[in-house]
Amino acid sequence: MAFSLDGFDLDAFLRSTLAEDLGEAGDITSAAVIPVGARFHGALVSRDDVTVAGLPIAAAFFRHLDPDVSIEMLVEDGARVAKGTTLMRMEGKARAMLTAERSALNTVQHLTGIATLTRAYVDAIAGTGATLLDTRKTIPGLRRLEKYATRMGGATNHRMGLWDAAMIKDNHVAVAGGVGEAARRAREAGIASIIVEVDRVDQIEDALAAGATHLLLDNMRPSILRGAVTLVGGRVPTEASGGVHLETIREIAQTGVTYISVGRLTQSAPAADIGLDLAIA
Repeated sequence: MAFSLDGFDLDAFLRSTLAEDLGEAGDITSAAVIPVGARFHGALVSRDDVTVAGLPIAAAFFRHLDPDVSIEMLVEDGARVAKGTTLMRMEGKARAMLTAERSALNTVQHLTGIATLTRAYVDAIAGTGATLLDTRKTIPGLRRLEKYATRMGGATNHRMGLWDAAMIKDNHVAVAGGVGEAARRAREAGIASIIVEVDRVDQIEDALAAGATHLLLDNMRPSILRGAVTLVGGRVPTEASGGVHLETIREIAQTGVTYISVGRLTQSAPAADIGLDLAIA
């Protein structure tokens, strides 16, 4: 089944990624060393415990260069697999496989790394009632893919961009002259979703009175968060953000916040250890 993701052009991604790698001369090593008619069979194998993401895109790289390649998907994106698990098997033209290898691996390693880290954060807050959110801290041009990977890890996407909700942060507040004034301007502009960042409890009532529909409680200690959640009293969703680590997220979740947003899901996830083992068919 072809990979489809709203707002993401897979064909354009494949072409641009391969063009970056191939340049004008193409894969000169494979062209010199590998006979035209040679065939390989291969296996994509996880060398660590991971949550998989991006496997259909990896397959698409091989199909792009060899439309007749035979591919057997053994797991689905979102699956949690153990070290040593074979994710995909394939057989096709040796030159095509070698040419597509790096682009395919870079993509699936990066996205699986994000999904795996995300799953660790989701597991850490299991049973608390809090929902993990991602952020806009993504590599330029890869936001749709990276946010797809966080979903595969169990997170919920926050804003996709600057267009789908107002996010009033400290610099907006400074220019507008206050939390309430900034929220009021957003409301008068007809914006339905107004997220207001507050870093002090005494800003909460002003933000709510002015029309905030979601409060981002920034860099608050758990004891302060708990009091802020009590003050809000369920009038709007609350979101803890800033300085959240795997070691601290459960304590934060237990304060009663609705959401916890974590930038490091996409900003700092290490690539997963996934390899491609090839042999002559």
